[in-house]
Amino acid sequence: MNYIISGKNIDVTPALKETIEKKLGKLERYFTPETEIIVTLSVEKDRQKIEVTIPVKGTIIRSEQSSSDMYVSIDLVEEVIERQLRRYKTKLVAKHQDESNFKKEFFEEEVQESLEEPIKIIRTKRFGIKPMYPEDACVQMELLGHDFYVFFNAESEEVNVVYKRKNGTYGLIEPEFR
Repeated sequence: MNYIISGKNIDVTPALKETIEKKLGKLERYFTPETEIIVTLSVEKDRQKIEVTIPVKGTIIRSEQSSSDMYVSIDLVEEVIERQLRRYKTKLVAKHQDESNFKKEFFEEEVQESLEEPIKIIRTKRFGIKPMYPEDACVQMELLGHDFYVFFNAESEEVNVVYKRKNGTYGLIEPEFR
């Protein structure tokens, strides 16, 4: 695997690089040698963050984890990436998709049942929706203290979602039926 490691507000020391390659190196059994793994380390106040992106044909395997210790963040991101790979493997096997970025062993390897985490919906919320504009939905979201808000868009007459982005701006998700 080809590692592209960069840092924002942090020097990527040889020890950090070695730890990243050792932890993420566990994933080598899944990928072909030419697969790129893009790693970005950053420090913001007392948050030590790692972002890992693995572009594979048809999708992107990605995780972003932060904690007060970069080594803990590295451990967390490796666990999340491995869990995503197990789910992606199930999806590929089910859809018989092109697996050109993965080694043959990835599909032949049996995954322990205890490691598989089925998706469980544990709560359902119902609420009344009244038509509003996206700007009003952002205000409502802020008043509620949420990161996203589902609303009926008065302009498009469709259900939309507004969400707060990490840089403090807002995003709007609109459905696109195909």
